[in-house]
Amino acid sequence: MKRESRLLMLISLLTIFTFSCQILTNLPDQVTSTDVPALTSVPIIVEPTGDPSQTSDAQIVLEPAASQDIFTRLFENINPGVVAIQVLTQSSGGLGSGFVIDKEGHILTNYHVIEGFTDLEVDFPSGFKTRGEVIGTDLDSDLAVIKVTAPPEELHPLPLGDSSQLKVGQTVIAIGNPFGLSSSMTTGIISALGRTLDSMHAAPGGATFSAGDIIQTDTAINPGNSGGPLLNLNGEVVGVNRAIRTFNFTSQSEPLNSGIGFAIAINIVKRVVPVLIADGKYEYPYLGVSSLPNISLLEQEALGLPRSTGAYITEVTPGGPADKAGLRGGYITTDFPNLVAGGDLIIAIDDHPVLTFSEMLSYLINNTNPGDTVKLTILRDNMELEMELTLDKRP
Repeated sequence: MKRESRLLMLISLLTIFTFSCQILTNLPDQVTSTDVPALTSVPIIVEPTGDPSQTSDAQIVLEPAASQDIFTRLFENINPGVVAIQVLTQSSGGLGSGFVIDKEGHILTNYHVIEGFTDLEVDFPSGFKTRGEVIGTDLDSDLAVIKVTAPPEELHPLPLGDSSQLKVGQTVIAIGNPFGLSSSMTTGIISALGRTLDSMHAAPGGATFSAGDIIQTDTAINPGNSGGPLLNLNGEVVGVNRAIRTFNFTSQSEPLNSGIGFAIAINIVKRVVPVLIADGKYEYPYLGVSSLPNISLLEQEALGLPRSTGAYITEVTPGGPADKAGLRGGYITTDFPNLVAGGDLIIAIDDHPVLTFSEMLSYLINNTNPGDTVKLTILRDNMELEMELTLDKRP
């Protein structure tokens, strides 16, 4: 009898277990692929956003349906402030994207979106269209401010976040007009922080200055997304989409997204844009050096350096701030082509450690102005030295 009871119990448990598995397996078949984006198949973790003094270390884990609702609400709140920018003299589709930054009618976009054009059309998601006037440009960070005349109900300024709080792996969202497809939203993560790109500002000697504090993201951005916002899950703009790195092109030779996109950090925007509105241009601090982006072990050995971190100075611009302060560039030939030893290695600026040239550039752009004096800690002939340097503006 006991044996029969155990057998019945086992059969019952197996029946319940099998039924449960069938429910879990069949659940996705009840939802079409157009109803739930692939991203929502994975729970999203979001930090609490209330009063910091009242929050704990616990995180809120959102189930797929809830995370979908977050993206939907975010789009509905943000999209009215995102615009399409096109050239009135051309019949092609959207040229680029931009977004409203205040109630006075100022629109932010990339400089390369409007470069060479003066007759611009700004299209709002509501269908309202108006002409735009360029009132300020910044070739160093690739930013431009456009002024429009629009009814108050069309102007929805987007809130600006704090890019210094960003973390690699954080979810971000882009809204813009890729290939002229207005009001398109894509999602991804922050892939890296503190990247550098070539600026559009020519430097002495024919090279270009570097644009620093660039965000790398795998969020799908394509031609037409330029100038649009990169947002966090709080709906705050944390970057301005600028460029992609790719080897794939359309039949019309337009670059295609490859999972490596770049955006201008919003903290740079918050420093630059008020000055662009007031004066039409922004002056960046100038050090007057050329540096290796990174130092490999082989380069470290060839240069005779005691470490492979820091900003190694390959060249000092004659008459520039670094030259006046007594910094030294490389002058001893090595076995590496175009690599000269004997230069100073900058390891700290104002007591902030410098691991790469990009870190030093990000510090300068976010914390200093022309005319400021900074303290550099350098290694010269394997000896640590400190020297002060007065920054100039980029020529």
